[in-house]
Amino acid sequence: MSVAIHVNAPERKPVVLLTGASTGLGLALAGRLLASSYRVILTARQSSLPRFQIEGITESDRVRIRALDVTQAAQRESVVSEALADWGGVDVLINNAGVAYRAVCEHTTDLDRQEQLNVNYRGPMDLIRLVLPAMRQRRSGRILNVSSVSGMMAMPTMALYSASKFALEGATEALWYEVKPFGIKVTLVQPGFIHSDSFKNTRYTQLSSRAFSDDSNPYQAHYRNMSGFIAKWMQRTRVTPEQVADRIMAALRSDRPPLRLAATYDAHLFAWLRRLMPRSLYHEFLYRRLPGIGEWGKSSTNGSPTKGG
Repeated sequence: MSVAIHVNAPERKPVVLLTGASTGLGLALAGRLLASSYRVILTARQSSLPRFQIEGITESDRVRIRALDVTQAAQRESVVSEALADWGGVDVLINNAGVAYRAVCEHTTDLDRQEQLNVNYRGPMDLIRLVLPAMRQRRSGRILNVSSVSGMMAMPTMALYSASKFALEGATEALWYEVKPFGIKVTLVQPGFIHSDSFKNTRYTQLSSRAFSDDSNPYQAHYRNMSGFIAKWMQRTRVTPEQVADRIMAALRSDRPPLRLAATYDAHLFAWLRRLMPRSLYHEFLYRRLPGIGEWGKSSTNGSPTKGG
């Protein structure tokens, strides 16, 4: 008489795909993920990959480092296909990669708008589209999209950035409803000011760059006052990338993660003000507290449209 012996297959370790993992919040998240039991795919643009070596992050049997420009379809498909073939797919997608353009609406071109949206909105949405089929089949998965307070409140001189984050927020909210029946959990992370030098990497459009150094430009005061204001608060805040990473990790492990996660104190404050104040008072309240608002609009009387070059 033969006896069948059943051997349980080893439990599959969840796979996390993190974009924008080489600096700032992404690097802090990478550290937290490496200290966990997850299998991890850390990605960054090709030019940023040396940063991992500098930080002492190397590949292992559960860690992979891949070049990924989220605007490039071939790279997106390659990373997700490899994860599916070798590790059974992506269980957690953290869309963290992003870029910020500094420009008032009048100083943006169609190309500027495309570049901003491609990184902060279209790229993340295409990655979501690629990982969802396997998540639906397993009837489980998590998607965390890193937005910003600029996704709940637009800031002057950050029109493109705010537009891209508003788009990501709207899509994420719709996604929450769409994939909940499949057991997939969706969270939108809203950080505010984080202590870092990342503001120095903010990009200017051609037109906004000229305006910043042109004393006769009607928007010069906008740029100079807002740039100093944001840089000051990013240095003053005590909130570190590691603290925000801890909040994201807590949401990742939660059985009931929130749709919106206000990840810093100021994000909580702005969300609270937006809920409680009548919209007309809310906007006027913020307007009167803009830095140097008394100087805005006084540098020039030239009202002609600004031409690109």
